Amino acid sequence: MDEATPTPLTVGHRVTVVQQVQHKGWTNRLTGTVRGFEQRKTGSWFAHAKDDRLWLDRLVLELDDGEIVTVNLDQYSRVEPADTGSDSVAPPDDPGTEAA
Repeated sequence: MDEATPTPLTVGHRVTVVQQVQHKGWTNRLTGTVRGFEQRKTGSWFAHAKDDRLWLDRLVLELDDGEIVTVNLDQYSRVEPADTGSDSVAPPDDPGTEAA
């Protein structure tokens, strides 16, 4: 990939993070402006990992109302370019209803 091409995780880009709780079927969307992305270790022990700790991908977003949130990304998370709308938090999907 060309290093001059910005990725969705570049500071200043507006993104939507879609996260799922897989075994419950819950989905949540959060939209904001990227303020940072990092990998940080947790207090959890994990054998054979760097420094013998579990490392998580953490995305720092600024929501439209100015709130700063840190989102832990996992295998069920998607980061997508955001629409131009201004909704910071969309209601979670209700698996019991169908889209029109």
